[in-house]
Amino acid sequence: MQPRTPITLITGPLGSGKTTLLRHILATRPAKIAIVMNEFGEMAIDTKVIEGKNVRIAELGGGCVCCSLLGEFEAAVNEIIQRAEPEIIIVETTGLAEPEALVFNIQEALPQCRLDGIVSVIDADMLVRFPELGHTTRLQIEGADILLLNKIDLIKSEQIEPLETKLRGLNRTATIVRTERCRIDPELLFGIGREKRVARPKHKHQPEFESFTFTSDKNFARDCFKRFADGLPANVHRAKGFVRFQDGAHLFNFVAGRWDLEPFESAETQLVFIGKEIAAKKSAILDSLKKCEV
Repeated sequence: MQPRTPITLITGPLGSGKTTLLRHILATRPAKIAIVMNEFGEMAIDTKVIEGKNVRIAELGGGCVCCSLLGEFEAAVNEIIQRAEPEIIIVETTGLAEPEALVFNIQEALPQCRLDGIVSVIDADMLVRFPELGHTTRLQIEGADILLLNKIDLIKSEQIEPLETKLRGLNRTATIVRTERCRIDPELLFGIGREKRVARPKHKHQPEFESFTFTSDKNFARDCFKRFADGLPANVHRAKGFVRFQDGAHLFNFVAGRWDLEPFESAETQLVFIGKEIAAKKSAILDSLKKCEV
């Protein structure tokens, strides 16, 4: 009998570090890995970030894999298995995904696969600054086999244990691992052998986030862009993409007021903005950004 292909699900809120974890796995674990990526927004930034690695990527864009894209998800997984015969499939969901529906789909509709485990990446800094948990974040914590308490370098050491207590109150069985930039021994993430079955989810969630994109072939003034990033309105929860400065391109990561830049090759500037009720502020945000073009 053909062994079933293990699937590891990486979930967690917007900007918590899921793609950072994926990059770390690809850099440190020698295995034949296939990836299914689901991004919220029209532009597949995260897919571009890991392009060029020795992996096969099936990209699901423009929606949430736990609901509207379930049919496409099954087709993507089936095609990957037929063409690439991977040792492991890793599914990175959008930060808006409720994992239970996807777990049920793997369980019921993909008999050639087995769910090996769910890894939820939790942003420690966000948990300190915004302690009230939303419905989706709560589900991502409750459903996990491993909880990565990430970005602990951004908070005080005495704040870590209370956060772990809070997570333990929602999930008594998951292993909690403290990380900076998702640096973890990848062997801890695989071979979990999850056996817990889930019932069909009863409700359909309605994501309350909106997104828009920006593309430019011009270079940007670095100081101006920094002022732009510092001045993004509070309802922009997440922004990411590539920015070309005169001295080279950078990967831009913004989460609820915190942001950083990392040198990264890109032929043009491509940015995605995600937040609540941001469509009304799109013109003002893009006008401010365009003033930084050189």
